Parts: sequence; structure tokens; C-alpha cells
Amino acid sequence: MRLTTAGYVGLALDLFGKVARDREEAQALAGEAMKHPGVVRARYDAAMAVLKAQPQVDTSRIGVIGYCFGGSVALELVRAGLQVSAVATFHAALAPHREPAQKGNVVPRILVATGGADPLVPKAQVEELEKEMKGAGADFKVVVYPNAKHSFTNPDAGKAGMSALAYDAEADKKSWALAAV
Repeated sequence: MRLTTAGYVGLALDLFGKVARDREEAQALAGEAMKHPGVVRARYDAAMAVLKAQPQVDTSRIGVIGYCFGGSVALELVRAGLQVSAVATFHAALAPHREPAQKGNVVPRILVATGGADPLVPKAQVEELEKEMKGAGADFKVVVYPNAKHSFTNPDAGKAGMSALAYDAEADKKSWALAAV
């Protein structure tokens, strides 16, 4: 909704092919998806074909936004040479699942919004991503929200019963403002 309100065309990609019933099933589906990058890429490519076919879409200005697992997938696609203008991730795992980005292979501008109090994405992971992206010659920005935990953009995060998750209204608002530019 935020995208269309801001004047963008949005398309939500279903990476799993089904709706998870609970957190455990979602984690299992995410783990399975990461074992099969070809399937994930095929789903991405199919969704991109649908998006590009829409008459209101400027195909020279396509961006990818990913939250949590979707952000991790977006970064994996960037590492594999994703051809879009921009990528924004929010509370994503940052470590590469396969090969790190190679110099000259990173095309889009990248925004990574992460929580400084996120135990699922430790500071070392943030530092390694920064080192990786610098080495690849990427145009990237990492913004760390010091008190934000994992899922800081999700108003329902605290309901999951996990101390690692918490909504942070200020980090949500600030990170969205950066991504919407």
C-alpha cells in the first residue's frame, strides 16, 4: 500500500508458493528456498516478467524491496548480478548464502536498513557486508538504527513472543523515508 500511495507500481512476490501457518513453518520454507536458488530465481524472473508487462511500469526504473527473508533473497540476487535500478532491504540477514558479490557485478544502488539491537543480524555481519560491497565497488548505504531489533518495521513483531523481535516506529518511519527516495 505504501508504494502505490507514493505513486509507485508494486508487485508482491510469493517466494514460497504457499502461506506459512506459523513462524516455524515460515522458517522451514525459507530454509528450503535458500537450498534451491534456481527455484527462487525462476519465481523472481516470472514475477519480473509480469511487472514489466504492465503498461504503467517504467522498466528502466525498477527497484526491489525486501523485508527479512525477502531482503536476504534480494541481496543474494544482487550478488548474482541482478539488473534493477535499486534495492532496499529491511532487517534482512546479510551474510552471503553462496558466493559474495564480485567486483563489477553489482548493478543497483543498495540501501540496507538494519537494527543495532538485532541479535539475528550481529554487528559482525553488518561489517562483513560493508566490506563485501566495498570490495565489489557497489553503490550502497547501510543504516543502523541503534535500538531497533529484528522486524522493526512490523507492528505485530512483538506478538510473536520472541525477544529478538520488536516494532520500532521511529526506525520504521526513518527507514521507509530513505527507501522511498
